[in-house]
Amino acid sequence: MKLYHGSNVIIDKIDLMLSKPYKDFGRGFYLSAVEEQAQKMAMFRALTLGGTPLVSAFEFDERHLTDGSLTYLSFESYTVEWAEFVFRNRNEAKDFQHEYDIVYGPIANDKIGLQIQKLEDGSIGMDEFLNRVKYFKGVTFQYYFGTERAISYLRKL
Repeated sequence: MKLYHGSNVIIDKIDLMLSKPYKDFGRGFYLSAVEEQAQKMAMFRALTLGGTPLVSAFEFDERHLTDGSLTYLSFESYTVEWAEFVFRNRNEAKDFQHEYDIVYGPIANDKIGLQIQKLEDGSIGMDEFLNRVKYFKGVTFQYYFGTERAISYLRKL
């Protein structure tokens, strides 16, 4: 499968140490199977950080998700498990690290992020959080590659 990464810099070599902590699925390299989604991210990065919007394409053999060579976690929709996982990755101490090489699931965009803040400050509970986000339109998904082992399976195109 083809995966895309939107940025404001050329990605010749993936360096996980340059990844920011406290992201949805943790510190890692994020990609999309939808090129348009990566283009939007590239535009956002260029507008906020400067530079030129650039999309890098990678090939990944998805058989590795199920053949036991990588640890893989998948969230097919907004669920309690997804929300708790995102919440932990966004809020835990720097040394928090889950055991997955690759995670797939919905992006916690700004609208979702606002609801996560409300969940965090106690103004809504988990049931209300899930009730609110299930009506959001345009759910987009992301792939997180969080280990050198996972990165080694990506081939730049």
